[in-house]
Amino acid sequence: MHVIVLRRSLLILGTLKAMQIRRATREDVAVLMALLRQVVPLMRAAGNLQWDEGYPNESVFERDIDQGQLWVAEIDGSVAGVAALTTDQEPEYAQVGWDVEEPAVVVHRLAVDPSFRGAGVAAALMGKAEAVAAERGIAVLRVDTNTQNAATRRLFPKLGYALAGEIGLEFRPGLRFFCYEKRLR
Repeated sequence: MHVIVLRRSLLILGTLKAMQIRRATREDVAVLMALLRQVVPLMRAAGNLQWDEGYPNESVFERDIDQGQLWVAEIDGSVAGVAALTTDQEPEYAQVGWDVEEPAVVVHRLAVDPSFRGAGVAAALMGKAEAVAAERGIAVLRVDTNTQNAATRRLFPKLGYALAGEIGLEFRPGLRFFCYEKRLR
């Protein structure tokens, strides 16, 4: 199957498939958990231990939904990806010199269904983070990723994010994370 990305739309075997980014609802939670059951084993097989069977979980997604900060990408009615677009900054971000009191939109829990890899889903969700930041008058975007996550380590610089440094996170002991930042103005 050949996939060509065209302004957040997909052309698959001659059929135009539109990607839509929308807020997640409680009805999406079961689908998101199924997505994680596909993604987590692939992450772990690649040496990326950032997520496991316990995190992220239903209650994390439900909290994100209740706070209006969970977004899904849909292609032809199928959930292709998810991201939490929050203002929640980990205290450890200060280790890379960031002022964690400075308002920032922070991307958490970014995942793409393996059947939609290479279709621009993660980039579209990151683009939504920029739109949310602009709507709120926030000039800073931040994201962290496990040092073993090769896909995001390639993606973030392509999208204009600068590597700020490496940290550990108290709630994920034994793992190391790269922190990336993008300034909109």
